[in-house]
Amino acid sequence: MSGPICKALVAFIIVLAFSDGLKPAVAQSDPPLSAEHSDPGRLGWMTGFPPPPEKLITHPESDYFGFPKLRWTVCHIRELLPTKQVSRGIGAPVPLTYALDDSIDAVRFTPLDGDEPMTWKASLSANYTDGMLIIHKDRVVYERYFGCLDEMSQHAAMSMTKSLTGLLAEILVAEGELDDTAKVADLVPELSRSAFGEATVRQVMDMTTALDYSEDYADPEADIWAYSAAASPLPKPEGYEGPNGYFEYLQTVGQDGVHGQTFGYRTINTDALGWIISRLTGRNIAELLSERIWSRMGAEQDAYMTIDGKGTPFAGGGLSAGLRDLGRIGVLMLNGGEINGQRLFPKEVVARIRAGGDKEAFAKAGYATLDGGSYRSMWWIFHNPHGAFAARGVHGQTIYVDPTAEMVIVRFSSFPTAGNAKIDPNSLPAYQAVAEHLMRH
Repeated sequence: MSGPICKALVAFIIVLAFSDGLKPAVAQSDPPLSAEHSDPGRLGWMTGFPPPPEKLITHPESDYFGFPKLRWTVCHIRELLPTKQVSRGIGAPVPLTYALDDSIDAVRFTPLDGDEPMTWKASLSANYTDGMLIIHKDRVVYERYFGCLDEMSQHAAMSMTKSLTGLLAEILVAEGELDDTAKVADLVPELSRSAFGEATVRQVMDMTTALDYSEDYADPEADIWAYSAAASPLPKPEGYEGPNGYFEYLQTVGQDGVHGQTFGYRTINTDALGWIISRLTGRNIAELLSERIWSRMGAEQDAYMTIDGKGTPFAGGGLSAGLRDLGRIGVLMLNGGEINGQRLFPKEVVARIRAGGDKEAFAKAGYATLDGGSYRSMWWIFHNPHGAFAARGVHGQTIYVDPTAEMVIVRFSSFPTAGNAKIDPNSLPAYQAVAEHLMRH
């Protein structure tokens, strides 16, 4: 693989895809600029007619997902990469109901890794928040925009995309269209000779497949680089003889161990699930997401998904969407598939997700900030007293659903480093504190 292709795809594939444990793709300032000093408007990225060379963020530059350029890029993915629309349809959006609560800014909590209290407002800056929405009992009680984001723009959802792919699969299971006990090879014969072939659909959905697949970014021979080359939407370099596209790459993945025993967070599981869903329904993931959810939930904006060189949407991390529309996704999950007085999918779907996955298999992965949690249908289940669960993505993306508090929190963020383990010590106790505040008031 050529150097420019490899470097550009560090940004495209890896940073969009993986939600924990990721090493930075490029060198970053040490210490990084604060949220205020790294604001893309303050730094003047892509301003001017034309912008001066030092303010350009273009493709195929290798560092457009490096901090602080990251803080501009997360709102401008489709200016750098080809995408496919997730249509909201042609009907009028259904407005959200507002009952704003300014007292939330003063809510205090103690971070998991400290002993000094912090306010909610201070945590937004500390976590490089681009957008924050809180919905309580179906009413918006808090909404803020920072950095590159405003109410009319869209932000990269990163690996929250996985949770929507998992949701689509769980809907199909609940409706009897998809058998989650079936072997993958029975649904997608092209995967019969790969590691996925003998795995069940449920093992793919819960990421308990045993894959011979390395994501060691320090190793130039790691499998992630072959995956990145295959998935590139850019022309392949001269002499390239590897797989072309997500689906061809999946056919090359070997097995290492026994399926069903250990949780292993690998984005290629979501790509495999996307193929299963598309083969079953005759719709690509972007089309199905529009048909089953986006065009029916009263969305304000179209969303969009990045694609590979064959037009296949990136099921594992390619979605960009508006803050309020992901709030609507959270409301759907909180209300068991209902929104605006309409049922979009069976209540059983959310019940199965909330029940969680195999805790023992999850514990083997060693997520320190998610102790006692599990993973089900590509949603993170906390198993805390409030029964909270979440969609999560690199650099701080979150849809956090708290059924006990009847609360949904959606955060878009551009934290300097990718792994959520750096952000959770502030975020998780902050979410709990706001939930308790709302329940008291």
